[in-house]
Parts: sequence; structure tokens; C-alpha cells
Amino acid sequence: MIAVEMPESTPHWFLLDTPGVPQAGTALPHRFAHARWFWLFEGTEWHALREQGPALIDLRSCPILARACQRDARYWRGLLLISETSASALLAHLRRMLTVGFGAHHRALLSYYNPCTASYFFDACDAGELSRWLGPISQLRWFGGTWADRANGSQGWQRLLNPGLAVSPLAIEEALSPHQKARLQTCLLEHHTWQWCKSTGTDYRTLWSHLQEGLKLGFSERAVLDGWLWLRLQYPQAVPDLPLPGATQKERLERLRNRWQDQHP
Repeated sequence: MIAVEMPESTPHWFLLDTPGVPQAGTALPHRFAHARWFWLFEGTEWHALREQGPALIDLRSCPILARACQRDARYWRGLLLISETSASALLAHLRRMLTVGFGAHHRALLSYYNPCTASYFFDACDAGELSRWLGPISQLRWFGGTWADRANGSQGWQRLLNPGLAVSPLAIEEALSPHQKARLQTCLLEHHTWQWCKSTGTDYRTLWSHLQEGLKLGFSERAVLDGWLWLRLQYPQAVPDLPLPGATQKERLERLRNRWQDQHP
């Protein structure tokens, strides 16, 4: 995503990423008691978790919060929306965006309300796809970027304008395009790298390079990939002899570990 300067237009709605910033969700009814807001998961299959899920807030009912969202975007984390449609129509569209399909028998929750996820997902949409996914939303803004941006300290304001093309409405359990799925997979991998960066104090680019190397070696299983990262951090200069022997990913990693331990005692 490309960071932009905040425009002058005033957002109408704020979709608070309560799962990402639960303290803000807790503060909402106390600090802004007169704000008009709705639980996004209300009436969906995630209804039981509605109070832990995102909240859609009408900023026109609370101008103070509108200013706070733009002044302290790291605390009030989420998406700023401009939309002239009714609250019910906007909620219906946002709730339809929650569930996506993967193939014939798989479905998942799309956490597009998370600024990091949004930075990958919407970046993977062409003009027609943006027109469908944004629907009644004319403009979408958020402060953030990718996990790599976060690790590098290069987050900023992002803005999307609805191209407004004549397209069919968003389908129930909309199927993701190959590019969208690839970008979301990158999101998961870069988040995993960021977590390793935070826990080990290792440079993000170094860890990302190690992770990519592990994937090229065939270590795609989560536990095996983590084992590879630990091994590579211990032996940063070692060179794996290809092809790696072993019938399974775990066995190939263990044989590589034993070989490096023998070669570099």
C-alpha cells in the first residue's frame, strides 16, 4: 500500500478493530456514551462473540471521537468510512464481507476491519473488485500498512476511493481471487515473521529471508518451519546440501539439524 496525506473530507463512520485494540472497545461506552454504534457481529454466525468483535460507530453522532480517530490512530485502530447510505444498508454490506469462500467446501472469517489485513486484502483488488467490495462505501481510510511496514516503522495513512464501476453485488460467501488469497497468505507469513522479530530481537529482513529459504526447502508445516527458523538462527552461515534426505518434512529437518551440528560443533 502507498501512504497518503490525510484529506480534508470528514469520515462518516468508524469501524473499530476491537479484537486488535480491546482497550479501546472497553473505553468506547464510557468515554463516548452518546455515540451511536453497532456490533458488527450482531445477528451473524459470530453473534455470541459480538462484544469482542468490531464495532461500527456513527461519527456524526460523536464529532469528538471523529477527531480522536484521526489524532490518535494507533489507539483508535480501525477503518474510517465515507458512505451516504443508511446504517442498515451499510451494516448489511459490511456483514456480507465477513465470510469468504475457499474452494467448494471451505469458508473463513475475513478480518478486513484490521488495518494490517486491509493493507494486504484491498491492495489485491482491481478496480472491478474494489467496486464490489466497497459497495456503498465511497472512500475508505486507515492508518497502518503491512507487517513489514510495521517492522520497518514505515506505517502511514492509506486511502481507497471506490471506482464506482457497474458490477454485480457482493455474493454471499464471496470467493476470493487467486491474487487475494496469495496476498492474505503473505499477510500470515509476514505476521509470523514480525512475531519472531519481536521475540528474538532479530532484524526483520533477516528473518524474512530465512523464512523464504525454509519455504523453498519445502518446510511448509508450521511447526517444521519454526524449527527451521531456530536452526537457521543458530547456524546462519551453514549451507544445506540438496536434495535433503528424509520421507517427511520433520525428518528432513532433523537430518539437516544433525548434519549441521556435526559440521559446526
